[in-house]
Amino acid sequence: MSKHRVKATLSAAVIATAVLTPPAPAASAPLSGVRVAAHFDLAAGRLPENVALSPDGTANVTFAASRQVARVTRDGTTRIVATLPAPADGGVHTPVLGFPLTTGIVRGEDGTLYVLYATGTADLTGLWRIRPGCAPERIAALPATGLPNGLALDPRTGTLYIADSVLGTIWSVPVRGGTPKAWSTAPELASTGFLGVNGLKVHGGALWATNLDLGTILRIPLHRPARVETKATGLAGIDDFEFTGSGDRILATLDSPNTVVLVRPDGTRTTVLDGTDGLRNPTSVAVRGDTVYVFSAAYSLADDPNMLLAHLDR
Repeated sequence: MSKHRVKATLSAAVIATAVLTPPAPAASAPLSGVRVAAHFDLAAGRLPENVALSPDGTANVTFAASRQVARVTRDGTTRIVATLPAPADGGVHTPVLGFPLTTGIVRGEDGTLYVLYATGTADLTGLWRIRPGCAPERIAALPATGLPNGLALDPRTGTLYIADSVLGTIWSVPVRGGTPKAWSTAPELASTGFLGVNGLKVHGGALWATNLDLGTILRIPLHRPARVETKATGLAGIDDFEFTGSGDRILATLDSPNTVVLVRPDGTRTTVLDGTDGLRNPTSVAVRGDTVYVFSAAYSLADDPNMLLAHLDR
């Protein structure tokens, strides 16, 4: 979540009345057939931060600067399903950013959404649950001095893992809620000045993570949280990521470079999407079958937050 210029983005939205038409797409293998499927309201703060897919392919999305959670269909139809409560002080004490924001999201098998919210206040910062047809409720408090960001679910154990990008900590908490435990505080998770550990995924018996400041992808065995292996380096601006299948190939969003890269198990990488495909500071990616979803928040470009779809060639 690279947000050095979020406030400037929201100000620019007032005058950004037209969406620029990008050049012809230039997607590279293994992606093809790229198209922008949805555009979001920049002025309303609907900057897509993270995504969790439903079985029917609907994307459940957090909008960072509007405190909202939405469902976005593949044809671009967007419906707001929840708005988290505003902090009394407006969120001015939210670490690093100075405004309240919704970040990580995962979906349980029963349709329950779990969402992270950072406000800089003790009464709201933490893990929220949104059951179908119910109002959002906080089920785990997190330190107001931190910035909960990436979120992952291990369905085998019913454990949620939470990346705190400011405190350099991965927390764990059961899906029923409760008091979070510091699962890992390894030095590889720490920030070097802005935001550290960021995206999270459970995959192949391990928790995988990114570190924005260090530009790394990390692998941490679920049974040995002190053992951190660096799988890739040199990924400046890395935010979220997703695996292309059961193997260890990764699609990663690089926010400030405005690219999506394919990272191979040996750590080498290839750019597969860029601004000519419609990317506008990509923040998150999801894969369902042969479809790839990429969300862009336009944090610094300030022109067209959107959802892009592409075909994954197997």
